[in-house]
Amino acid sequence: MSAEPAWADVEAYLQHLAHERRLSGHTLSNYRRDLRALVDYLREQDGLDWDRLSAHELRAFAAREHRRGLGGRSIQRRLSAARGLFEFLIRQGRLTHNPARDIRAPRSPRRLPAVLDVDRMSQLLQPAGEDPLERRDQAMLELIYSSGLRLAELVGLDCNDLDLRDALVSVTGKGNRSRVLPVGRQARTALARWLEVRTELAAPDEPALFVSRRGSRLTPRSVQQRLDRRARARGLPGRVHPHMLRHAFASHLLESSGDLRAVQELLGHADISTTQIYTHLDFQHLAEVYDQAHPRARKRKGVRSEE
Repeated sequence: MSAEPAWADVEAYLQHLAHERRLSGHTLSNYRRDLRALVDYLREQDGLDWDRLSAHELRAFAAREHRRGLGGRSIQRRLSAARGLFEFLIRQGRLTHNPARDIRAPRSPRRLPAVLDVDRMSQLLQPAGEDPLERRDQAMLELIYSSGLRLAELVGLDCNDLDLRDALVSVTGKGNRSRVLPVGRQARTALARWLEVRTELAAPDEPALFVSRRGSRLTPRSVQQRLDRRARARGLPGRVHPHMLRHAFASHLLESSGDLRAVQELLGHADISTTQIYTHLDFQHLAEVYDQAHPRARKRKGVRSEE
């Protein structure tokens, strides 16, 4: 089989994911990149024939990606994309077995997401001015932190998704799953101030809640740039990106409530194991407090160990 028929199978699978499972454009882009890597590898090995593909060849592919420096989670994602493709081809009657079914990637240590503490969030969210763009930015950042939105969910909001009277916002997340979220007082105030001036920027009939200076729906890249600029102007260390505000929402809420299931629902996680990473963040914070405050943990200055 040449690369063209093989890639036609990949494209058919991607169309299935887009129309039947309604995956987001970002997720489809990841699938496309991962399956392109597999097809390119098999073409280099002269093994581009789905019927003859073996688990041994797929393990070799995973090993090659590992040698190239790809992390365990990224390799696992590539193998997951391959498994999904082969299951699709089995349902289409093109294959009789799935060679990727039992292959696992090497484990990577789980990295905890960077989180802004409450003081730094307050520093970041200090109102910046009366300019319409500043009002828009304030409303966006307050809403992410108030309701735990993903960046794609934020820029995908339309005006009719927001109900300020009942303090609710309706969002569509991963897998086209919808959820209704509460909107906090500070976010409601910032949103009301933005809506007062939105018409100064928005093009006629533009449904997007957040628009650019050109009047069209704001892009994810623009949000990232505006947040990075504000964070640097406020003197925050390191690079601040929108997902850090979602992490801050989750970790601060969990620290206050201890209700993991509620945080899972608010974040829109299909699997609670994804939410459980925030319990590790909370423990990390407690450990730091212990190290700084507990008399048995503090190192006294000028006292040497006798051991």
